[in-house]
Amino acid sequence: MKILHTADWHLGKIVNSVHMTEDQDYILTQLLEIIRTEKPDVLVIAGDLYDRAIPPKEAVDLLNRILTTLVNDIKIPILAISGNHDSPERLEFGTELFKSQQLYIETKLNRSLKPVVLEDKHGPVYFHLVPYIEPAEAREFFNDNSINSHQTAMAAVTNYIKENNNMSERHIFVGHAFVAGGMESESEERLSMIGGTPYVDANLFEEFVYVALGHLHQAQRIKRDVVRYSGSILKYSFSEANHKKSVTIIDLDGEGNCKLDYIPLVPKRDMRVVEGYFQEIIEQPLDGKEDYLHIRLLDKGQIMDPMYKLRKIYPNILRLERVGFTTTKSLLDLQQIRQKQTQSHTELFASFYKEITEEEIDDKRMEYIEKTITSVITKERGE
Repeated sequence: MKILHTADWHLGKIVNSVHMTEDQDYILTQLLEIIRTEKPDVLVIAGDLYDRAIPPKEAVDLLNRILTTLVNDIKIPILAISGNHDSPERLEFGTELFKSQQLYIETKLNRSLKPVVLEDKHGPVYFHLVPYIEPAEAREFFNDNSINSHQTAMAAVTNYIKENNNMSERHIFVGHAFVAGGMESESEERLSMIGGTPYVDANLFEEFVYVALGHLHQAQRIKRDVVRYSGSILKYSFSEANHKKSVTIIDLDGEGNCKLDYIPLVPKRDMRVVEGYFQEIIEQPLDGKEDYLHIRLLDKGQIMDPMYKLRKIYPNILRLERVGFTTTKSLLDLQQIRQKQTQSHTELFASFYKEITEEEIDDKRMEYIEKTITSVITKERGE
């Protein structure tokens, strides 16, 4: 059986005030072409179809269009679960009707304990679709007061599956969780930590032939190649600038062995961090002018309205940083504050200049500052 594993679409995502719907439309259209080319037997979406519980209309329309194309035109079975960003109640609408079209969207723990069974030439493959759940939900469902963390909740779920199924057959786990050892990025919403850590142990999944995970946005394996995050379909923060986005193709044989392949997703606009001097970036334009950029300027001197000038060439700058103007020194140290209270205006500015530039202010600049401060004080006094 050939399986395509994807996750973390986050439809409706806004990054630095920019709506990502156009970029998501582009990448999902690319995903449709990958499916048409690769012809997988089933598509797995491991949670976070939407970015928030109440998604915008454009995101709903996009998901509807993509799923309709998959079901009606490509005719591929779809196995999806809700993630921590999704509203289970909203995703649940129509799920019983959709099953007749081989669209399975699992949002509730009670239903997820019964696997979806698909057949290939070697026999049945059991897909266990386990949506994101809070420990309290598992505690209530299993009537077990010892469940007080994501680890104990997931242990209860996997133990139930193992106790009620013949695990010598081919069983695939689809989940949305933070498996210990995974690498985070800034765009993931932290899972609740009430009563314990948000992590679950990869050893819980030892008896599954493949574990299709969602939540972490970097494509990665956890302990074994077959315990895998496919990663998000797009970069959703600059902490992901070096990520290689892809979908995972799993070729599952009759013995439960998996051969994995990774097909890259190429965005309409990349998300990059660029470092350099202002004049060089202006005079020697970078490739990918339409990309989403975080520009880190190395200049120490004054630059008049750099964002306005840069955006004439790079319209999608999302963040501009003056590297030379950052400091890791604390301004809240009580001794420093008391010392500054005794300094004159010019001494304060000289101290600030040294803290920012790590250099002493020169006499010419100090003379200019003294004149400026004198002028401002005179105006403030109405003289």
